[in-house]
Amino acid sequence: AFNARSGATAVGARDFLVAFNINLNTTSTRRANAIAFDVREKGRMVKGDRGEMANVPGTLKCVKAIGWYIRDYGIAQISMNLTNISVTPVHVAFDEVCRKADARGVRVTGSELVGLIPLKSMLEAGRYFLEKQQRSTGVPDEELVKIAVKSMGLNELGSFDPREKIIEYVISSDEDEEKMRSMSLKAFMDETASESAAPGGGSVSAYMGSLGVALGTMVANISGHKRGWDHRWKEFSEWAGKGKEIQNRLLRFVDEDTEAFNKILGAFALPKKTDEEIEARKAAIAEATKNACMVPFRMMETALPAFDLLREMAEKGNPNSVSDAAVGALALRSCIRGAFLNVRINAAGLDDREFVEDLLSRGKAIEEKAMKEEESILGIADRIMGNVK
Repeated sequence: AFNARSGATAVGARDFLVAFNINLNTTSTRRANAIAFDVREKGRMVKGDRGEMANVPGTLKCVKAIGWYIRDYGIAQISMNLTNISVTPVHVAFDEVCRKADARGVRVTGSELVGLIPLKSMLEAGRYFLEKQQRSTGVPDEELVKIAVKSMGLNELGSFDPREKIIEYVISSDEDEEKMRSMSLKAFMDETASESAAPGGGSVSAYMGSLGVALGTMVANISGHKRGWDHRWKEFSEWAGKGKEIQNRLLRFVDEDTEAFNKILGAFALPKKTDEEIEARKAAIAEATKNACMVPFRMMETALPAFDLLREMAEKGNPNSVSDAAVGALALRSCIRGAFLNVRINAAGLDDREFVEDLLSRGKAIEEKAMKEEESILGIADRIMGNVK
């Protein structure tokens, strides 16, 4: 923006810069510098055959690095700034330093993050190191972070607390921790059983659905680790990843359904003394009610594709876990039917018949599809369990 009196003001933002130090089993600054020059984008100056100096770039783009000795730790480190973690993520930088250090007879013993890092970077690192082990990556985020920390030795020089080092965890509000999906199962049960009308059937349906999909994810992870099935690890890892995504999306509906109900209560609480207030209240109630229809409908749409996972795990997963896939199908069907009940009861209060008829028609089609899917998966389970010894 330009102001004739005060001049121009420019506001900008850069991508995340990650300060990442890698620990070595040496005290030699010279050796640490040699490794740093091997990997940093700038590289090093090298004298040619005729005495001329030429630049030899390093192996990592968007990386600045130098070697130094840290007296407090008694070790040398490669101190790095990763200026674009989309080009060179932390795990790529770590492994490349490991290779270059090994070539010079030095070992990497761990690493250190200075400041904060995005959650995405830690999850990518966790998946990368699990894939190197040919293990499933469809595990909870907490497990991926743990694998990343262990693999890169981020806790070698001090405790690595994800709540203090990962940006999303640091800026998350206390309100996030108070959401129902963050409750223990017993706390959620007790809250459901209380005199309050929420959480109700919609939130419980979402919880059932997320647990049903989680069973499919579990079977995928178990199957990928089954003796003799090592060659199928990637197949099951991909299925587990799909399941993890759906179960997490369904879990968010636990809170969204209750929030939608609370918006209806808020609309009904609006003043209604004047004609204008009456009309505004009526419009707010209609809008909140439509939203309360759409939330469980989106839940149905989100849940339905998970039958692909459950069917695949029932047919091709570990036969000893086929009952788990079948229970997952039961829970997922209940989620969809429960969500549709909420669509129907909320739609009954709407005057917009075109909206209602279209929504109920689409919802009925999803419900019928879910019931057929459940029946098919239970049939697969019956057949396989008859062969399980």
